[in-house]
Amino acid sequence: MTEKITSVVLQKPYLLFLADVDDMVTAKTACGIRDWARDSVVGQWRTSPKAVDLGLPEFDPEAAVVQGARSVVVGAAPPGGALPSHWVASLVEAANAGLDIVCGLHSKLSSNAELVAAARKSGVALIDVRTPPQDLPVGTGIRRSGKRVLAVGADSAIGKKYATLSIAREMARRGWDHHFRATGQTGIMISGGGIPMDSVVSDFLAGAAEVLSPDADPGHWDVIEGQGSLFHPAYAGVTLGLIHGSQPDALIYCHSLTREEIDGVPGYRLPDLATGIARNIEAAQLTNPDVRLAGIAINTAHLSEDEAREVMTVLAKSHDARCFDPLRFGVEAVVDRLAELVP
Repeated sequence: MTEKITSVVLQKPYLLFLADVDDMVTAKTACGIRDWARDSVVGQWRTSPKAVDLGLPEFDPEAAVVQGARSVVVGAAPPGGALPSHWVASLVEAANAGLDIVCGLHSKLSSNAELVAAARKSGVALIDVRTPPQDLPVGTGIRRSGKRVLAVGADSAIGKKYATLSIAREMARRGWDHHFRATGQTGIMISGGGIPMDSVVSDFLAGAAEVLSPDADPGHWDVIEGQGSLFHPAYAGVTLGLIHGSQPDALIYCHSLTREEIDGVPGYRLPDLATGIARNIEAAQLTNPDVRLAGIAINTAHLSEDEAREVMTVLAKSHDARCFDPLRFGVEAVVDRLAELVP
């Protein structure tokens, strides 16, 4: 398969920079990388004994380089997405040790004069993950070879990344030819490459998705991380462009059994499951009339095991798809379904 270059290629393995962050929510990026790309992590770097401990080996930049680290990743996302000024000296230390600096915050490493000077002196890269390519094309709608499955959902932050990462991991276990295609900052850091769809100019969203999942061998699967929701008043445009450009053969629909309103947008109710699935299928049919629903991903943590299995059985029968909780029960059934739908 011919691989096209996407917006970022990250040098692994990573040293995860936790600085002085003392809560897991702010450290969610580092947590995600630890959970899904542990083999790509040398260890953690904390600048305060009160910082969260992810249970990883402790290294400063020089020691991490000896262990083979090639990049330091800013693993925390402070409110507002700004890089705290008191972290800069530590990141300069990392650059001086020879580590690329990777960051997914809204504030750019490239706008900080101290970091730019340190990187230039040491010959390392400053990588702002939320920077898309400059030469993205508009979408063409031309069908591409290979197989594609895309996660969509009723809302943002509803399990699309975890569903697709779980599916990609199961495909790897089976020895299938596949790629996980990251579309958000944490996914990009986990996989080592991708395109940050939320930073692409709207005219080029579909084209970016086409670049992200290029022509491939007939048996190759692209497992594409979803973004936003068609039902989100702020992010529906990102979702629609990603759907059209991905041309998915199969959709995974992520739904919540407990959430009633779009997260952070009072007054906008989540669609019922049937409506949510129908609208996403309809949108995807523009560029792939043969698209099918393969699975419904839900979080059953609030249910007993018996209750969860009963709910999944009912939903699967009602919507002619495999219903699964990727973290609790695995994804074997839905991967089997993908093989049936897209042989």
